[in-house]
Amino acid sequence: MIVLAIDPGSVTAGYALMQKESQKISYLSSGILKFNGEDVFLNRVKDIYDQTLLLIEKHRPDEVALESLIFVKSPTALIKLAQARGAMLAAIAQHYHEKIFEYSPNLVKQTVTGHGHADKEGIQKFLTQSLGITGFETHDESDAVAIALCHLLNRGTILPQRSPKKKTKNMGNGLASALAHKIKERTI
Repeated sequence: MIVLAIDPGSVTAGYALMQKESQKISYLSSGILKFNGEDVFLNRVKDIYDQTLLLIEKHRPDEVALESLIFVKSPTALIKLAQARGAMLAAIAQHYHEKIFEYSPNLVKQTVTGHGHADKEGIQKFLTQSLGITGFETHDESDAVAIALCHLLNRGTILPQRSPKKKTKNMGNGLASALAHKIKERTI
């Protein structure tokens, strides 16, 4: 099974592709989508939609995972992020009805590092040590890899977004402590 994970954004968005075969999880690729930040935001929405649609058509994943909205201090930034995320969801939903999953930032951090309030540098450091991935272009890219990993590790314990009442499973000390013996290997 291949998952495409997206860390939504209104100027850049991170994406990652990971695969799970039996109990083996492999990193396939990752990168960022760049949207025209100079353009008026409402004109950028079509670019966000189009690039997201091209991404899923190019890679044809089995499932898609996204990070849920987070609280930001600026209401304007939150509104733009929500609209960008909506454009992405509109592109994805055409092909992936009931195959779209959403994870809170704290659950992603808890699953990957064992600490729900880990900073972005901590996430990158763990991904580099555990998967051997280096040279992330932005935090959006490393966040997308963490979202993909979170999805593959939580798959089966969390239902698609259509059932919001389902509670997530406690991940204990997280992936970092569970995989201490696997550090520096490219697969889990």
